[in-house]
Amino acid sequence: MPPLRSTGVGREAENPEYAGEYRLGACLGAGGMGVVHLARSASGLRLAIKIVHETHASDPEFRARFRQEVAAARRVSGAFTAPVVDADPEAERPWMATLYVPGPTLAEQVKRSGPLSPAELRRLTAGLAEALRDIHRAGVVHRDLKPGNVLLTDSGPKVIDFGISRPSDSDVRTETGKLIGSPPFMAPEQFQRPREVGPAADVFALGSVLVHAATGTGPFDSDSPYIVAYQVVHDEADLTGVPEELAPLVARCLAKEPSDRPTPDEIMAALKPPSYEAAAFIPAQRRPSAAPVPDLETRTLGKRESGSDTTEAVGAGQPTRALRIRRWPLAVVAAFVVTALAAGGAVLARQDGDSVPETRRQPTAAQSAVGWQTHLRAQGDAAPSCAASDGGLICTARGIGAARLDAATGKVAWSRPARVEDVGPARVPVGGHVVTLTGNRLTTFDARTGRPGWSADATGYFADAVPCGDVLLLGSASGTVTGLDGATGKPLWRHPLRGHSAPRLGPYDAATGLVHLFEESAGGRTLITSVRARTGEVVHQRRLAGELTPAALGEDGTVVLTSRGAGSQVDAVVRYDPALRTSNRVRLPSLLENPGVAVRGSVVYLLDRVGTLVAVDTAAEGGRDLWQLETAAGQVSSPVIGPDGRLYLSAADGRLVAVDTGRGALLGQTKPRLPGGRLRYASALSAPVVLGPLVVATAPDGSVFAVGAADPAAW
Repeated sequence: MPPLRSTGVGREAENPEYAGEYRLGACLGAGGMGVVHLARSASGLRLAIKIVHETHASDPEFRARFRQEVAAARRVSGAFTAPVVDADPEAERPWMATLYVPGPTLAEQVKRSGPLSPAELRRLTAGLAEALRDIHRAGVVHRDLKPGNVLLTDSGPKVIDFGISRPSDSDVRTETGKLIGSPPFMAPEQFQRPREVGPAADVFALGSVLVHAATGTGPFDSDSPYIVAYQVVHDEADLTGVPEELAPLVARCLAKEPSDRPTPDEIMAALKPPSYEAAAFIPAQRRPSAAPVPDLETRTLGKRESGSDTTEAVGAGQPTRALRIRRWPLAVVAAFVVTALAAGGAVLARQDGDSVPETRRQPTAAQSAVGWQTHLRAQGDAAPSCAASDGGLICTARGIGAARLDAATGKVAWSRPARVEDVGPARVPVGGHVVTLTGNRLTTFDARTGRPGWSADATGYFADAVPCGDVLLLGSASGTVTGLDGATGKPLWRHPLRGHSAPRLGPYDAATGLVHLFEESAGGRTLITSVRARTGEVVHQRRLAGELTPAALGEDGTVVLTSRGAGSQVDAVVRYDPALRTSNRVRLPSLLENPGVAVRGSVVYLLDRVGTLVAVDTAAEGGRDLWQLETAAGQVSSPVIGPDGRLYLSAADGRLVAVDTGRGALLGQTKPRLPGGRLRYASALSAPVVLGPLVVATAPDGSVFAVGAADPAAW
């Protein structure tokens, strides 16, 4: 253990300088069990490190409880908690490092600014209910939910401190005579039957937390913890000051009997009418959005009826009955219904017991900017993958080879099924065709009509075929590269490239007609070859220092490559100009894990797989750091820059996130979209698509959805 910074008998004297390999910085807070310090990892991530007090480190029972805390925190790490980065419960002074989440605790916010507004309270209720749902689905009961353990962030509330939590199926029991928890936020059974505490105790605590957030005091209030305990067990909760529309729900949470309390799912369902947002705590200075209204959700028949404008559903080769499009606000729907009734032409007919065909007009451009949502009947957790194609969207999902959606309305023009095990992202567009890989064959569909096109044998080729305008490029393990005509599938050229034994295909530059291939070589160098996609002619070739991967293209024809250092983490970007044969290497402020890259002007944006977003300017020699943002989005897609200069990304729980590239600040996000509301995340993520006034994203519940780009704060 490193030497202590000071000596003496006070608590400050016990503070070590390091926890494991992490040098400790400012003290973020202290409690009865430990002290929390700010620190940085070797890659530059900001961490919150909890170190057990020296007096507890020698207590075997406490060490067992701390090991349980580490295990519980790791078990539930996700969208609503601070992920565990590292821990050593066996150290001389046990410690745990989690990702630092900036933002005040709910206790600090209420103390500083007073009770939350009704709108903020609804968002907090929804966020905490969703957090408890996911914590409980991980098999953990928190048992100490209180305002001090709730962080308020732009990405929603985060639940922290699993110090007394335990798995719901654990055999660990509270010792007789020991009261563990915070009395004002404990459930009656925690005082009466501590061995029987289950998930319902967290729901009771949620009710107490909401009363505190709404009023500044708890539903049971006394200076004596013994009196508070008596009130919790015997007295009715004081809900004075709780907004009238939320009071009945809070009262149900505070029921004395666990079986009488709602589940987190029931809480979220109760919040939906008239509005439900599982989004972030939004500071008061944020501009409020228009009051939300419920969407009209229509389940349509798979077959178009004569004279109607219903939408064809998408299924895996089955009658298409499960497509749902959710796109019009209630005000627009009401206006439409009034107009239709006046004309005597509004007819809704229920058929087959569960489908409602509906006649509807095409939305105007202004209405389209409101957004839409289309569900693809996909299988598994993978989100659909979509790309822009000639005024529309081509999407694919497990069980769906390809489908074309209208970009303005989400309406499905055509769809084609595919075997689940064969489907990968569709390559679009290539010579007016959508290309998919089925078994060892490339199959195509006309991008406009969906009619079958050409097919070709792909045996021996890598799966990462690259569309290059009207040419499809394929690479093989033998080092041969082949260019196919996208319109006919006929080979245009096929030959190895000089200097390469197994080249990998990089990005295609439509402005120059060049595709950039790369291959690492001996001595820590990378061979970059620029090839004319139509003819296979080698135009530029150069070896650059480092293990490099082409990741994005600049508007000026330059290629941005990521450079991997120790541990295969990305530590720099290289901007390479093939025409001038010049390069500029820019070191990153922190190491990144497999980042996606976007470029705008001279600025490069790198988003790593755990949500760290870094911006560096590559204009000057050596470049300069601009900003770094922890999006707290977890697993993410590649970033996309819109014409408005904003950056968009998709999170694995189905959220679409917008970032201000000038300030490096979050602007807004949509709600999570998970299959059946269950805690499952997309195994593959498609980058958002910016189409005029809309941003289109996909989610693991099988939905493709669009939102207006003008005001992310209103998402």
